[in-house]
Amino acid sequence: MGARRALLASALAAAALAGCGGGDEAQTPDPPAAPDSIALSTPNFKDGAAIPKANTCDGAGKPPTIVWRGLPAGSVELVLVVEDPDAPDGTFTHWTAWGIAASTGAGSAPDGRFPAGVKEGQNSAGTDGWTPPCPPEGDDPHHYVFTLYALKDASALPAGAEPDEVRAKLAGAVARGMFTGTYARG
Repeated sequence: MGARRALLASALAAAALAGCGGGDEAQTPDPPAAPDSIALSTPNFKDGAAIPKANTCDGAGKPPTIVWRGLPAGSVELVLVVEDPDAPDGTFTHWTAWGIAASTGAGSAPDGRFPAGVKEGQNSAGTDGWTPPCPPEGDDPHHYVFTLYALKDASALPAGAEPDEVRAKLAGAVARGMFTGTYARG
C-alpha cells in the first residue's frame, strides 16, 4: 500500500509541475494583423519600461490609465486586450474590454475606468476585468502587451466573454495601437 501511495504522490506532483509551466504548452496565436495607426499609451510608464508596483500584485493592483487617439475613419468599436506572452503555461490574458465607442476619435480610461456601457471579459485567472501582473518570483521580467483594436462593426460580445471569444472578433480590425510594460518580482 505504501508503494501505491508513493506512486500516486509522484504522479500528482508531476501533474502539478506540468500545470505550473513544466510542459511545452501551445502558445496563443499572434495578435491579428492591422495597421499600427492608433496612438496608444499610458502616463503610468513609458513603452518598454517597468510597470509601477502600484499596478501589480505587489502593490494595489490597480489598472493603469489608458489613453488613445488617431482612430481611423469608419471605426465603430474599440477592443482592448492585455496579454503576457512570457507566462509559463503560454500567453496569459490579463484584461479584455470592448464596446468602447470610437466615434470621438480619442479617449481615455483613467485608472482603467472606461465610460459606462463598456464590457469586460474573463481573464486567464477566471475573473472578469483586470488582473494585475504577478509573474513567478525569480522569472526574468515578463512583457505585458496592451493592444487596442479598432473594428468597423460592433463585436456584439456579451459581458464576461472568454479571451478566445474576444480574439475571434479581432479578425478584420482596421487599426491597432500597442505599448508594452515589463515586470519582475523580487
